Amino acid sequence: MSSLRADITSHPPTVIRGSEIISALSFALDLTEGQAPGHSVQSCMTGMRLAAQINLPPDARAALYYALLLKDAGCSSNASKLFHIIQADEIRAKGDVKDKDWTRVAWDSVRYAVDHVATGKPFLERMRTLIQVAANHRADSHVLVKIRCERGSSIARRMGFPESAAMAIHCLDEHWDGGGYPDGLRGEQIPLLSRIMNLAQTLAVFWNTYGPATAIEVIEKRAGKWFDPDLVKAAKSLAHTGALWSGLKSENLLSEVGALEPRDSHLLVNEEMLDNVCLAFAEVIDAKSPFTYRHSNGVAQAAVGIAGQLGMPAEEINLIRRAALLHDIGKLSVPNTILEKPDKLTESEWQVVRKHPYYTLEILSRIPGFADLSDIAAAHHEKLDGSGYFRHWGAEQLTMPARILAVADVYDALAARRPYRDALPLEAVWNLMHKDAPRALDAECLEALEASHSVPGTASLAALAGLHRINVPANDSSHPPSSAPVQIDSSDTTCAPDAVRT
Repeated sequence: MSSLRADITSHPPTVIRGSEIISALSFALDLTEGQAPGHSVQSCMTGMRLAAQINLPPDARAALYYALLLKDAGCSSNASKLFHIIQADEIRAKGDVKDKDWTRVAWDSVRYAVDHVATGKPFLERMRTLIQVAANHRADSHVLVKIRCERGSSIARRMGFPESAAMAIHCLDEHWDGGGYPDGLRGEQIPLLSRIMNLAQTLAVFWNTYGPATAIEVIEKRAGKWFDPDLVKAAKSLAHTGALWSGLKSENLLSEVGALEPRDSHLLVNEEMLDNVCLAFAEVIDAKSPFTYRHSNGVAQAAVGIAGQLGMPAEEINLIRRAALLHDIGKLSVPNTILEKPDKLTESEWQVVRKHPYYTLEILSRIPGFADLSDIAAAHHEKLDGSGYFRHWGAEQLTMPARILAVADVYDALAARRPYRDALPLEAVWNLMHKDAPRALDAECLEALEASHSVPGTASLAALAGLHRINVPANDSSHPPSSAPVQIDSSDTTCAPDAVRT
């Protein structure tokens, strides 16, 4: 076994800045919002320049910095609800709404609805859905923003950021004239940090899509409606000198945004904060669909159980646990039309699914010292015989941590309910997994997982992987129940480890 262990030489360095971790992970939030990679970082750069222009105090700048990077932390939590409302790709819908004035009914909003509601559905069904969406537009918008804002602010608190940062995220979509959400605040009732953030993200979206001239034109039109007029003046002044847009096209965006972190407030990450960040982003990942509720934690629990049975050292177990918590961060790129589809996926849909470990690698490898962790996390769908994805690695390339994560991921997926089948009994899970060991799954890891179930104090593994995760709280509006019929059929090949959607 020792020859298969990862060479733990690139674990997180002794000193790592919080900005390096959060800015890298913000690329995952761009995925779920349908934005170009780097949108959150560009919004942060723009917002921090506005803060300097108005002489925002140092403490407030520090809170603003992290609030800007985490502004979309709650966006995955309304993905399922939005999908059920529009019956179409919610990532595309989120991305395309960013340059629309969703507070008023106009030709643009009608065209947007036609382009994004019930696309691909039969004509009559599509018309019914369009009428329903139009009738419930304001109420649904309020609920969706409320879910996003409450979850986003909660995640900021979980990571240990100040209340001013959490409230800035909570009030991100409030508008100067009172027409925003979730609380209809107006004018100076809206926290200053939220006003800066709303303006900064709008500038970033329009700059990236249409160029600087259009970006300034849009904020001028929305001054006094969406935006604080004084902040719009500050933005125009910065744009006139070119300082507002400096570095937004840089190939080293993370370095650019890192340089804007307030010098007196550099946040150095310790082990506890790193764990909190991993747990918080696991929550972001799993909030995307009720069928993945607590999946990342379930995989982490199973992986730690396996590693413990194999007698791995504490440092390596910690690495595996963090990789397990973050392994599906690339799945934020997969729309809920696929994640919650009750039928078999088409080949084009499978191509989208198979790409999510690639995004996991791309996001996590941006963090200094995370080379091992990113490789392990991105290998969770690889198989010993090379039949997995996305790199088609085989036994020679797969380290023991990667093998552990692959086994833990399949186990948790089979033991949990999915849109295309019910949760499987534990005996059926073992039977299916043994069919793939040792051909595709590591037999030693599988045996260790089974053994961990019989160890006193680890009996909760079965509960974590199965029943409790699908019992989503009835009052959690971010996880609407699926209407798909669910049947137990352990002989169905869609339940096999090679085909399971995890």
